[in-house]
Amino acid sequence: MTLINLVMLQAPMAADNGAMMWIMLIAMFAIMYFFMIRPQNKKQKEINNFRKQLQVNQSVVTAGGIHGTIKEINDNDVILEIDRNVRIRVDKNSIFADASDANATQAVK
Repeated sequence: MTLINLVMLQAPMAADNGAMMWIMLIAMFAIMYFFMIRPQNKKQKEINNFRKQLQVNQSVVTAGGIHGTIKEINDNDVILEIDRNVRIRVDKNSIFADASDANATQAVK
């Protein structure tokens, strides 16, 4: 067999490998989307809905781990009472969870 015949016989396989590479890349992106990106977007949507439904006298936990009770809700921040007559102003985006949910999660562990 000559070298030219050998190259010509392998040419269709090279084109087929290129298509296979694209299929694998698309499959990897789809797997990443369904196992990483989509669940993260869903979790972020749940947190945003929780922040919109905040109420006065609700016990919450901040992203920094501060437990407190909401005493006042403003447009961008919340006044938390963390002890008797100790109040702090916290950005709404740092409110992470309901304190009862956090306590239930810790009890399970």
